[in-house]
Amino acid sequence: PPQPPLTGRSFLPTDPTADDARLLAANAELVVVSHGVDAPEPVFNYATRAGLELWEIEWDALVCLPSSKSAEQVERSERLKLLDEVRANGFIADYTGIRVSAKGRRFMISNALVWDVRDEAGVLRGQACTFERSKVKFVES
Repeated sequence: PPQPPLTGRSFLPTDPTADDARLLAANAELVVVSHGVDAPEPVFNYATRAGLELWEIEWDALVCLPSSKSAEQVERSERLKLLDEVRANGFIADYTGIRVSAKGRRFMISNALVWDVRDEAGVLRGQACTFERSKVKFVES
């Protein structure tokens, strides 16, 4: 999903083509993940190749996974604060936090851009996050 122009950062052209979308999805360096607004808990609905590899998960499992499961239990309250801040401001450009892969490996993301995903009518459809995979640091349990 393209990010809102108000962030000043872009990873897709203004009018992306299907080829642009395929190249983004296959990207092994740029992590992009998103979740919807599913009730009672948002579920992942997108990840680039870099995101799938980092979270050590296959597509079919990712799109069934509540996004809160990507954070440790102790980190979940911080994650909720982050998502509330994004809802209030439309985005946050410097998120840092610990996430957990499907296999239990802990990693720190930094300088992540998190934003609301809205449709053409302005209806909130989810939230997305992007960061560079090369800046991820794995941390010991």
